[in-house]
Amino acid sequence: MLFALLLGFVALPFGLLIAAAIVLESRGPVLFAHTRIGRRSRRFRLWKFRSMVSNADEVLQAYLDQHPGYALEWRLAHKLRNDPRVTRVGRFLRKTSLDELPQLWNILRGEMSLVGPRPIVAEEIAKYGPPFLLYSQVLPGLTGLWQVSGRNDTTYRERVELDSRYIRAWTATLDLRVLLKTVRVVLRAHGAY
Repeated sequence: MLFALLLGFVALPFGLLIAAAIVLESRGPVLFAHTRIGRRSRRFRLWKFRSMVSNADEVLQAYLDQHPGYALEWRLAHKLRNDPRVTRVGRFLRKTSLDELPQLWNILRGEMSLVGPRPIVAEEIAKYGPPFLLYSQVLPGLTGLWQVSGRNDTTYRERVELDSRYIRAWTATLDLRVLLKTVRVVLRAHGAY
């Protein structure tokens, strides 16, 4: 929590610049909250800088209706490589992972940790399968083994395996290695979209 607080103070000026860029590009709130599943299956509101248009759900549905081939990509990964909902500023934020900065607040509230499995939405519980019981025993993380092992370039099954491996092999040293690798991965924008 102390590290998250210090990082929050350092990130504050960047956050103000990001907020200004979001407001200048599109209408809508600067922050976006999305319900995720955390430790002990508790739901919490995960905060991000808004990287999509305000009517994202309608844009997604229209896009999938017009491009049925992408519906499979959406069902498998819960992501689209070329997502029509993402703004120009949003693409930059996602590529650099700066959209995640508000999650420092989730860490300070005790809903997340710096390192852990990435928080999932309720629809992903079924996709997670039996390892969800393992997932629900720990706090989800701002970064994790999945993020430093290929991120969106991995399959969902590989993501679950990486999360499970992290939970079973957890040590403070592993967390430190993941944090150090995160810096390199973020700077290279590897697997981010």
